[in-house]
Amino acid sequence: MAKRAFDIGVAMAALLVLSPILAAVAIWIKLDSPGPALFRQERVGLGGRCFQILKFRTMRQDSQTYGSLITVGEDARITRAGSFLRRYKLDELPQFFNVLRGEMSVVGPRPEVSRYVALYSSDVKNIVLSVRPGITDPGSLAFREESSLLAKAPDPESHYINVVVPIKLAHSIQYVRTRNLWSDIQIIGRTLAAIFRG
Repeated sequence: MAKRAFDIGVAMAALLVLSPILAAVAIWIKLDSPGPALFRQERVGLGGRCFQILKFRTMRQDSQTYGSLITVGEDARITRAGSFLRRYKLDELPQFFNVLRGEMSVVGPRPEVSRYVALYSSDVKNIVLSVRPGITDPGSLAFREESSLLAKAPDPESHYINVVVPIKLAHSIQYVRTRNLWSDIQIIGRTLAAIFRG
């Protein structure tokens, strides 16, 4: 209950304070390339239930019809505005609405698409999907430069599945087992520091 109250408080405060930035980003995206300002994608959340995650659109409108589910290096599908938004993680801001709707938490294991969740073992699923997924977590901090890292791999998707995902899941399991309000505050602080460093 305390965590949910914390999530709602943080999400409401963030949306209130950042509302001018949200509006400006939405207008920029619309002016930069054809298509909607928001991008929706099905992810797996608490208890294995699927939901539509919200992000600012950073790729061309038709990017879902071709290419990989993961973004690698200077992906040609990324728009000019999208490159900036991704660098400073501004594309993730609409997920505060997911938090208010109860689909996500501010801090928690990052939600994956069902294609990758299907590869988890039953034990891992039981642990990782026992909590709401988050906007940020230790795994996403550890792989802040994930796109650049994958660009160096001969087979980016194979590297993601066999190397990156297991490490992220280890972070997620550790988080679930030791989580508390103070650790969430620390992770939020680390996330903000990483964003300001660019």
